[in-house]
Amino acid sequence: MLTDSFPTVNLSHKPTPLERLDNLSADYQTNIWIKRDDCTGLAFGGNKSRQLEYYIGHAKSLGADTLLTTGAVQSNHVRMTVAAARKLNMDIEVQLEQRVARDQVEYHRSGNPFLVRLMGAKIHYYPVGEDEEGADQALIDRARELKAEGKNPYVIPLSNVKTPYGALGYVEAAEETLTQLQAMKIEPGIFVVPSGSAATHAGFLLGLRSLGCNVPVEGVCVRRDAQSQQQRVFTKIQSVIDLMGLDTRIDRDDIHCNDRFLAPGYGLLNEPTEQAILLMARREGIFLDPTYSGKAFAALVELLGTGRFGPDDHVVFLHTGGTPSLFGYPELADNAQEVR
Repeated sequence: MLTDSFPTVNLSHKPTPLERLDNLSADYQTNIWIKRDDCTGLAFGGNKSRQLEYYIGHAKSLGADTLLTTGAVQSNHVRMTVAAARKLNMDIEVQLEQRVARDQVEYHRSGNPFLVRLMGAKIHYYPVGEDEEGADQALIDRARELKAEGKNPYVIPLSNVKTPYGALGYVEAAEETLTQLQAMKIEPGIFVVPSGSAATHAGFLLGLRSLGCNVPVEGVCVRRDAQSQQQRVFTKIQSVIDLMGLDTRIDRDDIHCNDRFLAPGYGLLNEPTEQAILLMARREGIFLDPTYSGKAFAALVELLGTGRFGPDDHVVFLHTGGTPSLFGYPELADNAQEVR
């Protein structure tokens, strides 16, 4: 594999399934496939376990015994980092940011924060929601204190200025997905992925291009506007190219970012996202989350409605998990409307 030279730990059930969504494919008269990275196995699954395999592999190579990371209250990354630390017998401290303006008690007590407490993580709080470098600096300051206590801490960062070891997990995932598609003799017309921290989007796009696959990758913005997200993905790709010593070239024009389903903001529902979550649940019995996969699938539903894809075409949706966060949004069930 492209990433074989990097140290890793084993956290994920791989390869994850690549399944045809038969009911939705019939509805839209095309072939819709879902890459089930909600089934990676660690603590309800999700894309973060692939990323953590490389972050923690690097941490272990440095002799780390304690992990520190940061994220929103309903962060999938925080939940899975705690689970990884418990699996690998490492100490863990997490920082929860006030990133999403939701007062519902379920948002702050159910879903991911419930699981983080269940696993016994030490929790810190950061009062600002849009200050990545400040959030990382708070972790660095805490790591300095732990170092003075005799620990060997490792910070898994949030901002885009650190080495993105996690993106290597999706370089690997791109190779895995192409192998599955080739075995089934499927030539996809598009991949649709959520795009937030950009580790998944950047790694997946770089992996495809490094293996000679030029299929478009539609990154669906979940935290920032399309122009800002495109720059973030571009910066992360360049960092991974340097890290891996690749000669792959990816131009900005090859980085597709769709922010049509971003508003009203990160972790906040809109009508198309709510309907997309209900559609997937009722037609396929698969659960999407309000922050990442729900918005990405809303974008795919819009694409399918354009008539761009016909009976002989194939589209691939990357399901990045996030199921526990559904319990922080009780209005999804309370306000549910019938969908076809």
